[in-house]
Amino acid sequence: MKSDKEITEELKQLTEGLLFMSESDYPFETVYWEDLPEISTQFLRGLSGQAEDAPVEIVSVDEFFRVAMSEESWRSEESRQEAKKYRGLVQTLKDNLDELKVYRVGEINIPVYIVGRNKTGNWLGISTRVVET
Repeated sequence: MKSDKEITEELKQLTEGLLFMSESDYPFETVYWEDLPEISTQFLRGLSGQAEDAPVEIVSVDEFFRVAMSEESWRSEESRQEAKKYRGLVQTLKDNLDELKVYRVGEINIPVYIVGRNKTGNWLGISTRVVET
């Protein structure tokens, strides 16, 4: 079993230089939440500074990274290499974290938390932001 620190460091390395593309490109940051029994919509709204009634959408990791991981023949070699990095990132998340989900909080300029629970009981993962107008 990997420690929280080992997983966080691995995620930091895997996301270094990666930008998540939407209407604007954003980097990834690591997430570490301890002593949190469950992830609630109130917690996520407060964390991201959203209104109390802001929507919180939960999607699967595969769904969220579907386009980023695709290796379509029309994509450039650079783009296909990036897709390979995303597949490695997703596999690392799946291999190390239980209850893995993607939480999208709010509308238009949307904070995104890709987190799961480590064997220690703490929540780990990565976050980014997407812009959808």
